[in-house]
Amino acid sequence: MFRAEPLIELRLWILASEAQDVALLLARFGAFSPAPAAPDALPDVPGKAYAEVWDEARTRCAKLVELCGAPTADATPLAADVAPTLDDLVALNAWLKTVWSACLACHEGQAVIEQERARLAELEATLAKLEHLNVDLDSLLRPDGLLAADIGSLPAGSVKRVGEALTMTGFVIARFAQSGDQVFAVVAGPRPRHGEARGVLAQAGWRELSVPAALRTHPGAARAWLEEERRRLEARAGATCSRLDALRGEFAPRLEAARRQLALAQPLAEAARVARGKGGLAALVGWVPERDVAALRARLDARFPGRYAFDARRPSAGEARGVPTLVRDPPWLAPFRPLVEGYGTPRYGEFDPLLPFSLLYLLLFGAMFGDVGHGGALVLLAILLMPRIGRLAWIGVAAGLVSMLFGLLYGSVFGYEDILAPVWVSPLADPFRLLGIATGLGVGFLLLTLVINVGNQLLAGQFARALFDANGVAGIAFYLAVLALLGGMAGVVGQTWAVPAAAAVALAIIVAYKSVSGEGSPGERVLVAAIELLESAIGLFSNTLSFMRVAAFSFNHVALTMAIFTLASGLSAAAHGITLVLGNSVIVVLEGGVVAIQALRLVYYEGFARFFNADGKPFTPLRLAETI
Repeated sequence: MFRAEPLIELRLWILASEAQDVALLLARFGAFSPAPAAPDALPDVPGKAYAEVWDEARTRCAKLVELCGAPTADATPLAADVAPTLDDLVALNAWLKTVWSACLACHEGQAVIEQERARLAELEATLAKLEHLNVDLDSLLRPDGLLAADIGSLPAGSVKRVGEALTMTGFVIARFAQSGDQVFAVVAGPRPRHGEARGVLAQAGWRELSVPAALRTHPGAARAWLEEERRRLEARAGATCSRLDALRGEFAPRLEAARRQLALAQPLAEAARVARGKGGLAALVGWVPERDVAALRARLDARFPGRYAFDARRPSAGEARGVPTLVRDPPWLAPFRPLVEGYGTPRYGEFDPLLPFSLLYLLLFGAMFGDVGHGGALVLLAILLMPRIGRLAWIGVAAGLVSMLFGLLYGSVFGYEDILAPVWVSPLADPFRLLGIATGLGVGFLLLTLVINVGNQLLAGQFARALFDANGVAGIAFYLAVLALLGGMAGVVGQTWAVPAAAAVALAIIVAYKSVSGEGSPGERVLVAAIELLESAIGLFSNTLSFMRVAAFSFNHVALTMAIFTLASGLSAAAHGITLVLGNSVIVVLEGGVVAIQALRLVYYEGFARFFNADGKPFTPLRLAETI
């Protein structure tokens, strides 16, 4: 639970002709994570062509499914299916290319038809405005006639004024339709004075109605032409759809088989990117959980007896950065894993902070948001959101339950402190006590992170760093000695000469270690060591004081509820109730969100940063895809 599962590096020497079958077996086994193989005596990448053909075929297949209709049949590989060879993939890719060309032609034909439909719709909209004109539009709008005419629209309130102004230019206006406050009209007059008329129209907000060439005839004839065009277009669309349906019926069965073959080929296509080979020999290198090595060997013996070589070894401490991390979480902890992964993945062999993170996160949240009513509302809200956010809702449920527990300790129910007697104490009843407890919580948590860091360094073989670094044993001794000094100054603990002596010795050890392990001249190394030590000390004690915000947010929670009660007092009964409901809703949603972020920040930056490298690689085994 506290560390990644032990992994074994496996190297399989196999026949290149059986590489696809071996990769398929490993994918069905589901616990082999491929890794780059060293060239050694196998300098070639035998699966490169296989992977390239698979990529191309998979892309074509995905486009076929997207553009020409998703198949409905199940294409999940069966247990008895075998992986395709390179020749099989090449033939499959060629067939997919042929089908794709035919499908693309139909798809492009449909796109052209949709564009034509849009054009006819625009013509229909224009014709609907012109149908009230019983005149041949081609004759009316001739550019070389003695009569100049314009068709457009203007605001209804301007028609009378515009008509009077146009009479001064010899033009007349005739309205033929209206849409809302816009009047559609024809303006006609002598061509020599057309410019004057257009100036009058421009000042009145005239909008020219463009008449396409297809509609420059009598509106009745245009309507007949438009109906004929629509019938012709629908006939083309029907023919295209029939062709596409025929194509679907023709290639659907084989497309299902193609999708199954591509799913079977995927393991080798992925493994081929890191596999090595020479001639008829190939090598696959990867990581397998230690508990699964014997089972994998048994499967290989059953399927390829005497036709493979098998080498297994444990990784050394110096290889931890290149080893993937496999964690198996218990179901009750699994919902918290995304929050840990938000900071990073544990390095192989590194302490997995999931359990302490989960417990501390809930503890901090409950302490800052302690209220029986608000915690219960949070539980209800998380349950209601469960269909949308999945198992993350369990974090909300757990946080709400812990808030209810602290609400019992504080004696608070929706801010009322006279319903339940506090099992412990109300935050504002003894604020200094809460501040001291919050600081003590910070001290305990930071000591835990330092101890975890020491363990990580020891496991990584960094013994000097584990003992003498500012985040090692010497740093813990210095931190405890300074805490004892502060406690003695406050009169909490007794003061003896041994405490400052221990602090001075720890300080000298840390400076000496940093001076020896640094770079540069002796003076530069001492100076850099002193600056780094000062920075570490300031960070350590400022992080300790950061936990005082736990108490501060618990005070803030009480203050917010008091503010709501103050706003509600003096209002009518109905307004009083509405204010309380809205105010408590704001507390649950907004303050609950702020507290969740603050608790996460405390764990991330005051805790994880001290021991969690967060640069691990997730364990990603070969798996057989359900479908392509």
